[in-house]
Amino acid sequence: MRLFKITAGSFLICLLTACSTSPTGRSQFLIVSPESAIQQSRGAYRQAVETIREEEKLSKDRALEARIRRIAGRVVTAAVEDFPRSAGWEWSVVVVDDDETVNAWCMAGGRMAAYTGLFEQLKLTDAEFAQIMGHEISHALANHTAERMSRAMAIQLGLIAVSAATDQSQSASQGAELLAQVALELPNSRTAEREADRLGMRLATQAGYDPEAAVTLWQKMASLGDDRPPAFLSTHPAPNDRQAQLNAMIPAMRALNPTGSKLPATNIRIAN
Repeated sequence: MRLFKITAGSFLICLLTACSTSPTGRSQFLIVSPESAIQQSRGAYRQAVETIREEEKLSKDRALEARIRRIAGRVVTAAVEDFPRSAGWEWSVVVVDDDETVNAWCMAGGRMAAYTGLFEQLKLTDAEFAQIMGHEISHALANHTAERMSRAMAIQLGLIAVSAATDQSQSASQGAELLAQVALELPNSRTAEREADRLGMRLATQAGYDPEAAVTLWQKMASLGDDRPPAFLSTHPAPNDRQAQLNAMIPAMRALNPTGSKLPATNIRIAN
């Protein structure tokens, strides 16, 4: 019982002291700090790249790699201008040779992935791909990785507290690990998606790409149909009004860069 009180007390302290303000000004629940999320993402990215290498899915398309580096590099330049703390991130991207998977992601600390299925199935324009990378980079900039990891940690701590009370530490511990993994793979919250939509469109526009591409991108996503939903939607829920919301933001975004002038591209390392 004493162990339960200590564990439960620690859990409550974590919950009560975990409020933080995001770079976008929103209150966030963070048990895992952004710095810790970056550190942990470093190892996770190495493992992900190693798995891709073992499966022989590293892209050998140098022209596509160059295109991805150029577009993503310009978006990164805009990100660093708006969020100087990201200048020290280890910006890199792995290009995954998988024409069946429509997906991209960016971990905390600027470690990214883009799947060839994005280009094969959606026939992306440069501006549409810039919107994808702006959106993904925005998740990292707004501490959404740390936010999701914190949610998983809260679930784990709660189960540990219950296991201490019921003396079922082994089974609860195993359940905690499973639920923590599930929590990390849950779709982003609607709040996080709105933030990434708004910030991602801004970054892509500042980088020199037409903000209207955010709307055409989601039209293409929707065209894939329910029988072949893109992997992108497993972590990026698509509310019915998303295209309308994005369309309403276009005039204000276009005013940020009326001439569409392109920023220089930050040098991004290709992970291989």
